[in-house]
Amino acid sequence: MSSFFIKKKVISAAPNKGDLKRKSNADDGKGRSKKFNKRMDEEISSDSENESADPNRKQQENEDDEIEETPQEKKLRLAKLYLEQLREEEDKRAEQESFEADLIAGRLQEDVLEQKGKLQRLIANKLIAPDPAEVRLLRGHKLSVTCLVITPDEKYIFSASKDCSIIKWEVEGGKKVHKIAGGRKGTEARHVGHTAHILCMAISSDGKYLASGDMNKLIMIWDPVTCKHLYKLKGHRDAVSGLAFRRGTHTLYSASHDRSIKVWSVDENAYVETLFGHQDMITGLDCLSRERCVTAGGRDRTVRVWKVAEESQLVFHGHEGSIDCIQLINEEHMVTGGDDGSISVWTVNKKKPVSTVKQAHGSHGNTGLEQPYWVSSVAALHNSDIVASGASGSHNSAVQLWKCGQGFRGLEPLFSVPMIGFVNSLKFSNSGKFLVAGVGQEHRLGRWWRIKEARNGLYIIPLKRQAQEQEVVL
Repeated sequence: MSSFFIKKKVISAAPNKGDLKRKSNADDGKGRSKKFNKRMDEEISSDSENESADPNRKQQENEDDEIEETPQEKKLRLAKLYLEQLREEEDKRAEQESFEADLIAGRLQEDVLEQKGKLQRLIANKLIAPDPAEVRLLRGHKLSVTCLVITPDEKYIFSASKDCSIIKWEVEGGKKVHKIAGGRKGTEARHVGHTAHILCMAISSDGKYLASGDMNKLIMIWDPVTCKHLYKLKGHRDAVSGLAFRRGTHTLYSASHDRSIKVWSVDENAYVETLFGHQDMITGLDCLSRERCVTAGGRDRTVRVWKVAEESQLVFHGHEGSIDCIQLINEEHMVTGGDDGSISVWTVNKKKPVSTVKQAHGSHGNTGLEQPYWVSSVAALHNSDIVASGASGSHNSAVQLWKCGQGFRGLEPLFSVPMIGFVNSLKFSNSGKFLVAGVGQEHRLGRWWRIKEARNGLYIIPLKRQAQEQEVVL
């Protein structure tokens, strides 16, 4: 009974065992696939984890590198940074210095060209003709205005007249600031000032001294600020007709109807020397920075350049009549006008004029007997291509502005400003912003005829420009 049950258990257990075995085999296959899949998932997930962890790892590695930097390496790194900063600062400083050096070089080059007489600013084409309503008239002299000067700061004008007086004018307001009254003939001993017609004036480049010369052979020195008389310079034997200060100094050149030029040291109130050469009375004189001056010889029809240091002179011929006025354009070029009605431009390198305009202000008289209007004054804007001339005429007299061609060859008319009377003096301001004309009823050197309609006074002519000036080297 028991065996039967035992066998039955064994028999019945056998198929269960096989089934278990088969089942276990199936389970093993499933387990193996699960393990493989799990392993693959782990590999894939580990790769993605590595990829996502790379930046953190790099950052950690960098931190490790920084941590591992030695004190010597840190010093070296900081030193390199400091040197690089220094290099950048030096580069910036070098650029700034080179820019400043270029500016200085440009200024020096301009000064050198000015000294050589080769600087010409081209501004004539930029000038605009002024409206007649903008031209101002300043009246205060009883007789004809003979000469004028503009202070270096362009705030004041000094004018002198045949009434022996000197008037200081304010440019902006046109007001009379001060008047040095003229005295009568015979009152020289007690009167402080001129007692004869004043023919010429000059002011030093620093505005410290004002000089005036008269028909009574005297040169008087004044303080331009206070208009106080400082002292007299005596030595000429005839009327003093021209005065000019050498720029940057207090050396004064004077010309006279006694045919001589004298050199004075105004600082020391002293006479220096006398120059001779002209064959007739000298009518005009001018000077710039060089130790030389230029003169117009009137009826001897010569222009002379006086080299004071070398004690020599250059003689130039060209006009057909008396040369009445002269002005330097730069150190090597000048402009003259005469009673033959012509205007001439000269260079110190040629004995004849570079260019001449005949009958520059027209002519008058019957047909076949025409006479040109005298050119009684000329002016030049220094180191530029602008020249002005004034005529002695009747109703059609005018101040004419001219353009010098390149190389100062040729003169072209720009525009004219009509006015009645003798234009006895012309002066440009240093900046070229305005031109002043001294006008009178009579010629400054005589009384050949009189224009009653003329008004004795100063005309201030504004000069407006369209754009900035240009420079050209000749």
